Amino acid sequence: MWLPFIEQVLGIDPPKDNEVQFTDTVTSVMLLGGTDVDRRQFLAASAAVGLAALDLPDAEAVIRRANRPGPVAVGMGEVAAVRTMTTTLGDAASELGGGHARHLAVRYLTVDVERWLDGRYTETVGRELFAATSELVHLIGWMARDEGHQGLSQKYHLHSYRLAAEAGDNELAATALRGLADQAIDLGHVPTAVRLAEACEQRGSKLTNPKALAYYRNTYARAAAADGDHSTAVQLLTSAQAAIEHAPTRPGQSWASHYSHGRWAHESGMIHAKLGDLAAAEEHLHLALDIHGLDRKRTRAIVLADLGHVQLKRGNTETALATWNAFLDCADGVQSVRINDGLTNITARLPSIPDSPAAAELGERIAART
Repeated sequence: MWLPFIEQVLGIDPPKDNEVQFTDTVTSVMLLGGTDVDRRQFLAASAAVGLAALDLPDAEAVIRRANRPGPVAVGMGEVAAVRTMTTTLGDAASELGGGHARHLAVRYLTVDVERWLDGRYTETVGRELFAATSELVHLIGWMARDEGHQGLSQKYHLHSYRLAAEAGDNELAATALRGLADQAIDLGHVPTAVRLAEACEQRGSKLTNPKALAYYRNTYARAAAADGDHSTAVQLLTSAQAAIEHAPTRPGQSWASHYSHGRWAHESGMIHAKLGDLAAAEEHLHLALDIHGLDRKRTRAIVLADLGHVQLKRGNTETALATWNAFLDCADGVQSVRINDGLTNITARLPSIPDSPAAAELGERIAART
């Protein structure tokens, strides 16, 4: 299901059998949002939809919609409203997981934002409106993935990419590619992930935002590590660190500008773990928790779960069990597939720790939660 997207993004001619004509991106994403709300179970069952149905971004999409009659006048105030709502919904999802508010984000997209996209605006406002919508759609894709709806998430990320490309926003387009690359890694589509991550890094390479550069380079490093390309992964890790060291600590306005020093340290730690350097992995995970800080419950819980695995691999069993108990404390009330995966992975490892009262107590806590 990933190959057709690679063909489109990287300029490879797809087989004629895969060519499907779609309506414009705005119409397509609103249809997706409407189906998401009204037929969620159907979408969950049809996650393996082929990506050949989405053609290359339409460079004239904004121009065709600009300066035409519409039911409502739209200006930068409406654009700001979309961005404010995206930030608010994103903050809630980061704290409590994507399962808490996705239906609100989808409703906002298909009611308020659709009305503005169908309204009257200049080309300048149209490009900003498309870009803001791309961010909202990307967030919905992230939420869907955090609920475990991989195919649905993929489709939202594809629409986010198209909207960003049609708006002429390089950073948002690269961020959407980054989301697809990260998802491909987790699903085991490693060669596809490498090509997506490379396309993401290349699209973002001309940006001056150091957080965006670190974000994309670490994604490429993660894909290279998954592919067994040790030298490329290490090179990209070094390059990502150089970028984040020059980044401001305060978050910016864009999605990539929210890539914090703590998130960088977490991702770098897990890349080091994949490369077999467990000491560097544990150092970076402690850095994420103790020095840079992670103030979101969901994110902090995920890091604690990962840290416990690294500590167990290093033979520090009691420390790992203590870390996993802290994970359970932090994960309380969070709805995320990443939290569920953490619980499953910990449970699978507890039988390898025999004659440990602490391990037995942890197992009982997990059983009581699930």
